[in-house]
Amino acid sequence: MPKKPAVTNIRSGNLFITATFNNTLATITDLQGKVVCWGSTGHSGFKGARKSTPFAATTAIEATVRKAKEMGLTSLQVFIKGPGSGRDAVLGVMKTSGLKITQLADITPIPHNGCRPRKRRHG
Repeated sequence: MPKKPAVTNIRSGNLFITATFNNTLATITDLQGKVVCWGSTGHSGFKGARKSTPFAATTAIEATVRKAKEMGLTSLQVFIKGPGSGRDAVLGVMKTSGLKITQLADITPIPHNGCRPRKRRHG
């Protein structure tokens, strides 16, 4: 299967951060939603318990943003999802990245009423 041609020269895009308790995933898309580059703490070389640290999240996000900057990215909309330790790491990386942040949003799914509770035990 031939490799897709590399997308170059995108000016603005979206950065989606998924911060779970065990991992942090960073995906950069163009404004149409096509994935340009991605990274994770595992992809950055961390294994096991070190994958879930804020330092690992910082490293993974920096690597992903660096890849996108090489493609010409200058401005980002940032969307953060999940309860993990990577949430706080995002803000520090974004300040030092040199990219223009046009939007910062938390898109963590919150149940409005949740699941139906279990049946009451009787006996």
